[in-house]
Amino acid sequence: MALNKNKDLKLFYSISEVAAMFNVSETLLRFWEKEFPNIRPTKAGRGIRQYTKEDIDEVRHVFHLVKERGMTLEGARKAMRHDKAGTNTKIEVIDRLKGIRDELQAINRELNGLV
Repeated sequence: MALNKNKDLKLFYSISEVAAMFNVSETLLRFWEKEFPNIRPTKAGRGIRQYTKEDIDEVRHVFHLVKERGMTLEGARKAMRHDKAGTNTKIEVIDRLKGIRDELQAINRELNGLV
């Protein structure tokens, strides 16, 4: 039986992995943990944070509101309380569109290489 290298099977992510996913500092993630009660990674021995998929989804939500939409922390808290489902749908659509854009750019590069 071959080893499945699918990253989706990973149960926990370190704070450095999550910080790299969003191109933010680990300090910012720790700050968001204090400001947003929905971001609660478990802490293993010696206080090492372990983020689950759900924690990463919450970070993605905060990142979208604060960094991409430019909301204040208070505004992001209110938005998360009142319209979480709508914002999650928007985030999913944006992520899909970014993926499609990346694919189209790769195709364009290949076609330009043929000319």
